[in-house]
Amino acid sequence: MAATPAGLTDNVASALCYALGLITGILFLVLAPYNQNRKIRFHAFQSIFMHVGAIGVWIVFLILSAVSGGLLIFVMPLVWLGFFVLWLILIIKAYQDQKLVLPIIGPLAEKQAGN
Repeated sequence: MAATPAGLTDNVASALCYALGLITGILFLVLAPYNQNRKIRFHAFQSIFMHVGAIGVWIVFLILSAVSGGLLIFVMPLVWLGFFVLWLILIIKAYQDQKLVLPIIGPLAEKQAGN
């Protein structure tokens, strides 16, 4: 766990990529020296892709709920609970310096990060 010149270790910076989703993901992709580190770039891209996916799922559920007369509105809290648990797991794994590659978006994040 090497400290970057700014003082954050790789595992802390990786975990912070997930903290505010799109915002911190983009922030760590823009800020040097973090944007030079492949591990941090992977977590930043995976955070961005996961949160874009969550927004997409939310939009689909809203549309399907409107079409079905609101029946799916009761399922949405369970889906959000799942995303919340996944978000927590990703933060914990990143902090423990472990790489959890999510299906579909994980390989995309690896490709973007240059791994």
